[in-house]
Amino acid sequence: MRTLLLYREDGPLARVLGRPNPAPPSLLLVLAVLPLAVAIALNERSDGAVAAVFAWLIALGGFSRGSDLERDRFRWAVPPLLRAGEYAALIWLAPAAGLALLVVLAFHHYDVVYRLRYHPPAPPTLGGGWDTRLIFAWILLVAGALPEGFYAGAGILGALFVAECVASWRKNDEQIQGDAG
Repeated sequence: MRTLLLYREDGPLARVLGRPNPAPPSLLLVLAVLPLAVAIALNERSDGAVAAVFAWLIALGGFSRGSDLERDRFRWAVPPLLRAGEYAALIWLAPAAGLALLVVLAFHHYDVVYRLRYHPPAPPTLGGGWDTRLIFAWILLVAGALPEGFYAGAGILGALFVAECVASWRKNDEQIQGDAG
């Protein structure tokens, strides 16, 4: 279950909100992404609507961290539901720039899965977590800095994630060579 918790890539706000509760996390996350899906379908992108949708997603998404993953039959769906919410929100705000950011995040999430599989411990969360990224996306929207902010964020996070990945894999290779020698 610890691996699924790491796949969530929760930021500081989600960690604070994640208090023990009896609700299944998969159900909470389905409820968390529903308003986003409705807003996307209605093409409602006012600052207030985006703020409400993001606040709901972050609140329920963070709250779901405190749920018992072991008792949820659909626990495997928890990380993909968080990714779907984050990715859809980014594409919704700025389609082309959101896609640039999505590519960077998809690389990072792929890297996290394989690092955990081949050489734990867990990688650091240098990208802030899904909740932090959504808050920054809303700030960029309100500041009128989209799509430029997403392109800049994609460049910065891309460089950060690639450097983090290379450093991790190099460290692993050095450990393997040290053990073999």
